[in-house]
This record gives sequence, structure tokens and C-alpha cells, in this order.
Amino acid sequence: MQLNMLKAKIHRATVTVAELDYEGSCAIDGHLLDASGIIEYEQIHIYNVNNGERFSTYAIRADEGSGIISTNGAAAHRAQPGDVIIICAYGCYAEAEAAAHKPQLVYVDRQNKVTHTKRSIPKQAA
Repeated sequence: MQLNMLKAKIHRATVTVAELDYEGSCAIDGHLLDASGIIEYEQIHIYNVNNGERFSTYAIRADEGSGIISTNGAAAHRAQPGDVIIICAYGCYAEAEAAAHKPQLVYVDRQNKVTHTKRSIPKQAA
């Protein structure tokens, strides 16, 4: 059996640009791509904390250290500059792989600079 598991997450990034007329995608600061393990043209899912929108697109590399998170094309209707988003990538893992799998979690500040990384999400308290 193959399980679709969280591979990587960039948590609470801030959208810096929304370009409706640009070819669809999400441009992400290259440092964030490298830290998360998300590769260029990989499918990503974006969850907008501000308005509840959830959509998928693909990642493209923005300049390293630029802090850019740009929603492009149709995605520009779903997330605007200033919106806080969560960017996730998923992978298929065999059951044995999934049992030991730990996602790469990247946490950022309001300028989209890495504050810390983790390999697990804390249990939610009751």
C-alpha cells in the first residue's frame, strides 16, 4: 500500500507579491525551498490562514534571501500580499517507509526568514 504523507511544510509564510498576469505558480525564496526540500516545479498545496482558501499549484524558485512568496496567475486570486499561508508538499511512501517518515518542517518570521526547523509536529492538547 502507498500512503500519501506530508513531505515538507513552510509554516506561516507571508505573501509578498500577487501577479495575476504571470504564468501560474508560486515563487518561493530559494533558501526556503532548500530548507524544506521542496524542488522547483513540484506540486504544492497552499492553505491561506487569512481567508481559508486552499489550492494547489507548483513551486518555482525565487532569488535566495529575497523573502519572496509570490502567488501567480489564478493563485493570485486566492492569496494577496500580507496574507499568511502554509505551503505543503506531499509524497507517496510505502507502508514501511511511512512508519519511519518524518516531514521537514520550516518555520519563518514575517519577513519569510527561517526561524527554526523541526521533523515532527507537537501533539495537540485536549
